[in-house]
Amino acid sequence: MAKAASKSPAKTAKKAPAKTSKAKAGGPSIEKVSEEALEKLRSLNLEPELQNDLEWCLGSYRADGNPVGLYAMVERAATVFKTEKDKKTKGVTAKLISDLEKALESR
Repeated sequence: MAKAASKSPAKTAKKAPAKTSKAKAGGPSIEKVSEEALEKLRSLNLEPELQNDLEWCLGSYRADGNPVGLYAMVERAATVFKTEKDKKTKGVTAKLISDLEKALESR
């Protein structure tokens, strides 16, 4: 008697591994902080050149995963926000500045 061909279950496509955070535990990720800084710069109409540089570095980081440019831009943004906070510019909070500094410390 011939053996009946058994049907094997269809193989499922493997899922891509979840993206891991590049930041150390406890601190905000450099990507998230960079996006927040960019949004705040845009909303306050501050430093258009820094906005462009930050946007470019975010794209570069997403392409190659190298955060060096983001750290440099976040450092510049922190300086700008500290100056604006001293001027008492509405919308620049101590939390924003501390988040930027925490991300810089996690390098």
